[in-house]
Amino acid sequence: MYVPASKAELLSALCMNFDKLMIDLARVPQRSARDRTLAGHAAGTVISPADLVSYLLGWNLLVLKWLDRDDRGLGVDFPETGFKWNQLRLLAQKFYVDYADLSYPELLERLSIAKQHLIATISARTDAELYSRPWYDKWSKGRMIQFNTASPYANARGRIRKWLRDNQNASSVVMGVSRNESDVA
Repeated sequence: MYVPASKAELLSALCMNFDKLMIDLARVPQRSARDRTLAGHAAGTVISPADLVSYLLGWNLLVLKWLDRDDRGLGVDFPETGFKWNQLRLLAQKFYVDYADLSYPELLERLSIAKQHLIATISARTDAELYSRPWYDKWSKGRMIQFNTASPYANARGRIRKWLRDNQNASSVVMGVSRNESDVA
């Protein structure tokens, strides 16, 4: 995967990956958005497409929280207050619960809003702030943003595309039409 090394590259990767992802997320039927039929973030777990969006929303808002706290000179609890890096499965489950009451369209809208806030805050920063020095451990601020936004967008897109293919194939079999037969028609 391409690794951004400047503000312009980070913004480009974030926007490109997000836009591609949103096209595929829009293809998820609302009636199936809460069906737990998508491979989860941890081996052996199953989530719904809505849970996947909740996960992305949770991480986007967490990155914004990190940046806001840092801007105000406050300490940043990486990855989140009460969680350690080896507890990301628990953090993902927290995100699923946090947004469980939102409809699928509301989740998509909130994810879009969070992405716009990310664009604004990244745009307000310099290349030097984003890439010239470590921010967390050996990672720069720009790299931490990329790890937790643009990269997960690309990963989520691959997962949702597979889910869409698998569900299209399942629907075709249920209807008595194989994928190859429907392609010929």
